[in-house]
Amino acid sequence: MASPEIETLTQALARLPGLGPRSARRAVLHLLKKREAAMAPLLRALEAVNERLVTCHVCGNVDTTDPCTICADPRRDARLLCVVEEVADLWALDRARLFPGRFHVLGGRLSALEGVRPEDLAIDSLIRRVAAGGIDEVVLAMNATLEGQTTAHYIAERIESFPVRLTQLAHGLPVGGELDYLDEGTLAQALRARRPVS
Repeated sequence: MASPEIETLTQALARLPGLGPRSARRAVLHLLKKREAAMAPLLRALEAVNERLVTCHVCGNVDTTDPCTICADPRRDARLLCVVEEVADLWALDRARLFPGRFHVLGGRLSALEGVRPEDLAIDSLIRRVAAGGIDEVVLAMNATLEGQTTAHYIAERIESFPVRLTQLAHGLPVGGELDYLDEGTLAQALRARRPVS
């Protein structure tokens, strides 16, 4: 039996995405075993982030500065704006280092079943950014789900009156994907988005 404090730590870690009770126990055991090398730096990092964590008032990213490092970066092309559902999506796209512009985080996606309405998301602030001018292209990088595509369609309708180019991410076959393992929705999208062989 572990002490109540160790059990509390294990339960707290088990609530994190991707960690169940067994993984959390292994993580706690590792932290206890490598106390100076693992636990102390982790505690310092958690405290530092907890003290300085803010949400960027421009794009909705989570960072330790406001505006965030992406919005404050002068090398970013302010004429390109990529709209994502969540901060995790922004981080994934930015990690790939393929998009040179700036981002806008909606904070979710429209969902009638979950009761998420347009006013629950950062759509109005997106429209204000576009209306302010200086943006040439808005990239809708919604997830390829029914809710994601509904959100993209709603935003497209709200933005269509502004003089901006509106694009969305391509959907279809993943690199290295085998047809036999893909779901019907992915195959259908890949067929609809087919292009000439060059």
